[in-house]
Amino acid sequence: MDLDVKHDEQAGKYYALIDGLEAVCEYGPAGNGTLNFFHTYVPPELRGRGVADELVRQALEDVLARGLKVIPACWFVRAYIDRHPKYQAALA
Repeated sequence: MDLDVKHDEQAGKYYALIDGLEAVCEYGPAGNGTLNFFHTYVPPELRGRGVADELVRQALEDVLARGLKVIPACWFVRAYIDRHPKYQAALA
């Protein structure tokens, strides 16, 4: 899936608009270059299409590129990292 994921640092979220609906991965600062990813949401109409996976993948790629770390408080982000060992390096 090729999503146009945007990063709104002021709002603390990575998001994608699909068919007028917003899928989002929200985070907050956790100090020392660490972000707490606490919520991922995909509207019911978009579920089952890999939206959450691609959203989280792109968010983690950005985090790694910026040299930051992640606390995966969101169960989905934690599960994604567990399934994709490449992103273990992003863990705080």
